[in-house]
Amino acid sequence: MNKYRSQIGLILLSFVAFISLGLPDGLIGVAWPSIREHFSLRLDALGMLLIASTAGYITSSFLSGKLIAKLGVGGTLAASCFLTTTGLIGYTFVPAWWMMVLLGVILGLGAGAIDAGLNTYVASHFGEGLMQWLHASFGVGVTLGPLIMTAGLNFFNAWQWGYRAVGTSQMILAACFLLTIPMWQNHDPHPHEEAQPTKLTDYKTSITETLKQPSVWMSLLLFFIYTGVELSFGSWTYSLLTLSRNVPTDVAGLWSGSYWATFTLGRILAGLLTRRLGVKNLLVAGQVMAVCGAALLWWNPFPAASIIAVSVIGFALAPIFPGLVSLTSLRVGDHHAANTIGMQISAAGLGAALIPGLAGVLAQNISLEIIPAYITILLIVLISLYYLTSYKTNEV
Repeated sequence: MNKYRSQIGLILLSFVAFISLGLPDGLIGVAWPSIREHFSLRLDALGMLLIASTAGYITSSFLSGKLIAKLGVGGTLAASCFLTTTGLIGYTFVPAWWMMVLLGVILGLGAGAIDAGLNTYVASHFGEGLMQWLHASFGVGVTLGPLIMTAGLNFFNAWQWGYRAVGTSQMILAACFLLTIPMWQNHDPHPHEEAQPTKLTDYKTSITETLKQPSVWMSLLLFFIYTGVELSFGSWTYSLLTLSRNVPTDVAGLWSGSYWATFTLGRILAGLLTRRLGVKNLLVAGQVMAVCGAALLWWNPFPAASIIAVSVIGFALAPIFPGLVSLTSLRVGDHHAANTIGMQISAAGLGAALIPGLAGVLAQNISLEIIPAYITILLIVLISLYYLTSYKTNEV
């Protein structure tokens, strides 16, 4: 019974951690006008903060396998949460913008290690359904973030309040991880059996050895493309609907929001359906449906096609990222899985920065209508890569 309660406790703590991981992403959009005024910045200065946090995120997630091997999962998560606490609360006290940018690197370092650490742990110890729910928790955090910042601006007239509230929650979470370090290290349903199945987190494979595997590089490319596609839809849907297709702003705002709503709903349902349908079937169905949705958005044969396509795409993309994480060991082998999961999170962060940015360049030089075509092609490449990585002999 105690082991069962311990297991449930770690699962709930993981969900709370992923909700907290999504909160800062939801804060910045609402807070930026006030931050910009506070530091007397240009409109495009936000890019500096995003680049700084992305650099930290990519670095720590890439090295997460090495960190977990040295500190353990619990130790890595505790240290990472202290870093995010430092970044979030530090934002509210620094007197100069360049200091906030530096703290963005610290925040990114913490967030990347939390993301990669939890993905590695859940992939190692639990089923694919739990991985879907873990990522659905992130959607909850992204949704709550703007509400927290809005409350801070409305009741306290200060953007600092929102960051301090979320920073405090990160501090409490860090303490929880610190107190539960032995539970993360000893989570095994049969600790007294001599022949125990080795977990992904038990391997101490060097990063250099992992990077020699061609299957690892293909897996990184999968995550680079997928996350870029996901963020491209989220970033450019509203502009496409309002500026190119003359959809009223209130309607476009509603349906752009529906992209993330159906996305979160899709992950919740995927968690329920994974055991019945299998994660591979969900991945194939999601990718095919996403291509169909993107093609419908590109074709746009009738007035309502665009808004229907947006919701379909959000629902279709939902199970792909967590499903790909769950199957990492099948693509690269158990010895390289822990390292690769962290590298995949790093590649995802890079894709999230570069692919939507390229979409903007194409839209600026051609038209916004190029974006659905661009994303449809990327999704076809994604399916092709998935096929190649799924039907090869894994190197162990």
